[in-house]
Amino acid sequence: MIVKELTELEFKEFTDRYPYSSIFQTVECAKTMQEEGYKIMYIGAIESGNLIAASLLMIQNVKGYNYAFAPRGFLIDYSNTELLNTFTKEVKKFLGKKNVMAVKLCPIILKNLYNEKGQVIGTNPAFNQIFENLKKLGYYHYGFNSYFEAMKPRFEAIIDLTKDYRILFKNIKREYKTKIRTAEEKGIKIYRADQNELSYLYTQLDNKNKRDLQFIENSYKYFSQSDKMDFYYAKLDTEVYLRNIKKRYEQQEAYCSNINQSVLKRKESSKKIISKKIDADRQLGVYKNQLIEATKLIRDYPTGIILSCVLVAKHRNEVYLYMDSFDRKYKQFNSKHLILWKIIEKYANNGYKRFNLGAVSDITIKNNPYKGLNMFKTNFNASIIEYIGDFELVTHKAKYFLYKQMVKQKDQLK
Repeated sequence: MIVKELTELEFKEFTDRYPYSSIFQTVECAKTMQEEGYKIMYIGAIESGNLIAASLLMIQNVKGYNYAFAPRGFLIDYSNTELLNTFTKEVKKFLGKKNVMAVKLCPIILKNLYNEKGQVIGTNPAFNQIFENLKKLGYYHYGFNSYFEAMKPRFEAIIDLTKDYRILFKNIKREYKTKIRTAEEKGIKIYRADQNELSYLYTQLDNKNKRDLQFIENSYKYFSQSDKMDFYYAKLDTEVYLRNIKKRYEQQEAYCSNINQSVLKRKESSKKIISKKIDADRQLGVYKNQLIEATKLIRDYPTGIILSCVLVAKHRNEVYLYMDSFDRKYKQFNSKHLILWKIIEKYANNGYKRFNLGAVSDITIKNNPYKGLNMFKTNFNASIIEYIGDFELVTHKAKYFLYKQMVKQKDQLK
């Protein structure tokens, strides 16, 4: 076996046919990250004239030292012990000669599969063997983190799209199905957009995890060139919303009037009808407030309001939730529920097999601070995949030692 640098075309052809794959190990991802300042290298293992393993490497120069990242790990059969052993030795030699001191990777090696209750519903029988073999080969494991400390999420929520879309909707939690229906009834519509409207997504992003607009635009540019990225937004039609709320208010007003008449006709009103009147009046008050709100919205936003956005990447038979956002001022409209369902429905009907909703935290932890995030995704009937976590492989011991000494000295000075 020899490890050598691949051309972009050689790497692309390999990723298009190799069974273990990820959007983060693609040419499109490489071009995007190159715009972020990383040096890009494609490497591959050749045996008997065949390319049998490969990886995208993103190389960062830190104070003169080169450190590589292999997002979602090497594209290799980790269960093939002999192959992994030889590949590791050759990679260390190859990258050492390239003055790369180490490589960090987060392989797509499944550990466990969980349902929405945190119960294990599947395991990888080869996991322990792979894990122990990696450690024997000198891969340092960063631990089984429970939250979002890793290079890429250690837990992801996955929806199986192979079922009929009607079954997919049926399997969604009841309260979410109600939110989806009411969001549509309020006049929210889903639109497919293009690069000229990506600023909607950017302005709604949470400041804690905010990527700049240039990154979003570069992602869209490179992925969409290969028809691997779509952008959607949910927009409230304020005219429809006002019309619908006005209709509901008038219907509820008539209903309340009928109940009042029933109360007046009885000399002694029963507890049941009094309770009914209280509930009806309360709902009328809700509709009244919504009517006031709808009147203000159509005055301020006569052409509608962008409520939420979703950017998805497509790779082979999987759709990945690349980035999403919503306007927190209008959270009550549940537009995020509607837009996700409409996208899930579309890609299921288009023959995709999986919808990856992205990062979640360890679902087995009690009092989890990210319980809300987990529930939001599992309520769409998503299963939770647990991966192996981050590893580091030192490829140039001398440079790595000097780098660590430099870092240690800097920490001491602080």
